[in-house]
Amino acid sequence: MTTLELDRTPTDEVARARDQVFEGLRAAMPEGVMAEALRCSGRLEAELPHRTELERNLVMVAYGGGKDSSYTLAFVRAIQLILYRVHGRTFQMRVATNRHAGMPRAVMENIDREYRALWLADDPDCELLLVDGDEVSPFDVDLPQFDHVVRRNRLDILMTGHRTFADGRPTFCNSCNLSVFNAFGVAASFGDGADVIITGDSPQEQRQYTFWVGRLARRLGTAMPAKPRDGQSGFGRILGQLDGISQSYFADIHGAGAADAIAERRVSTDVPERLRFFSIYDETDYAAGDHFELLTGFLGFQFDDLAFSFTESDCANPALMAHLRGLKAEHLFQRSYDEGLTEYVEFALNLMRSKDIPVHLIEMMQARYDSPAALKRMRLAAQEYALETFGMTEEHLVCMTYSPFAGQGAGLERFLDREHPDLAARVGEIHALLAGGTGEPALVAELERISGLEPSQLRVLYSRSVQTPGQGGTPVIDLILAGDPHKAVIETRHTQDGPNTFEQISGR
Repeated sequence: MTTLELDRTPTDEVARARDQVFEGLRAAMPEGVMAEALRCSGRLEAELPHRTELERNLVMVAYGGGKDSSYTLAFVRAIQLILYRVHGRTFQMRVATNRHAGMPRAVMENIDREYRALWLADDPDCELLLVDGDEVSPFDVDLPQFDHVVRRNRLDILMTGHRTFADGRPTFCNSCNLSVFNAFGVAASFGDGADVIITGDSPQEQRQYTFWVGRLARRLGTAMPAKPRDGQSGFGRILGQLDGISQSYFADIHGAGAADAIAERRVSTDVPERLRFFSIYDETDYAAGDHFELLTGFLGFQFDDLAFSFTESDCANPALMAHLRGLKAEHLFQRSYDEGLTEYVEFALNLMRSKDIPVHLIEMMQARYDSPAALKRMRLAAQEYALETFGMTEEHLVCMTYSPFAGQGAGLERFLDREHPDLAARVGEIHALLAGGTGEPALVAELERISGLEPSQLRVLYSRSVQTPGQGGTPVIDLILAGDPHKAVIETRHTQDGPNTFEQISGR
């Protein structure tokens, strides 16, 4: 694919379609939003590098397919159409979606419906991209997931989960968040590159995040040299720090010798020097429920049973986080699955309230888990999702909640006694295998079946530290989680009959 052509005069068909979309947006948007978009269009125009030739500017929007980014995209489309109505020409808009294995088909369909509603696919000044790892494709709702991306996501989940007793946030989000930043770099540098990236974060939030990245890089010993390489933009420097964080993190997770795994998870830093951020925060500082009718009406957004999962509306992994908490209670703590699931649901509903998610969406989520029958239904849905999406069986998930191999196999004996008593007498052989021995082929195959991991990966776990539930203990993972608001200390029990204790859990 090549960069969009320049100096095109819109055809009558394009002009009519843009007018129809503009009128539709104006009718659907909450009162006053178009006036805010008009004000924002003037600010953006003043920031563009080619103000007298608007069509030479390429503005990028990162679109995850969730409810908030859907509104952001509609707002930026309104700005694009306002400038067209004023000048008869407008900037090029690149919309880029980072896709990971936890993004269900329903999210792709929401994206496709919004693209149709905003008439983006056929507009010559719009470019719609899908980023899978380092691969860029034109958006296609029917494009299947890339097998190598799914395998990568699966391995990251297992290797991190086995260090943390399957704690939700690090298990699912650490590697995914790094892949999001990589997608920013990949999409911003694609073709001739972007001039501007639109963000909904305030300047203060951007400064805070830049400070956090720099501090984390220093603590991990990966901070970039004081003098960046020639031609590296400010955003490029941040991406460079994130790349260092990524290398440190994945060396810890997969082992320093896993050069290929670390290399394929690097964060792209080769963005144009001219690239700058533009915040629409001042014009879009809205209450979360204000744009609901626009979202579900004009834009066609649908809240799918899995894709809408607690605080997320573009990822099904939080449903799996809840499922793992239930399995942990049932197996590790010898309580009931429903008790563990209910603990996670209460935690996640509080997260939703803290994020000012509309009350009716919180009630919708609460109803999904409000009875024994509902809990059973969600357990089955999570089991199916784990198997279909990641190829992970319930046996793999249960194994992960024990973290039996990490920390020199500190939890191995308890795991085998409870879950695989036929192997309990061979615990010495398994320790020898994990410490670097060869092992009987049948035993090796059985451990692979139980864990979903190869012997080399189990040996990396064996050599790594493991958390004490609720108390941390893995330095790299803990540093990344430090200061993250998506966690809480809950009162729980680590045995069937008590006593009550406190544990930090995290998730989305």
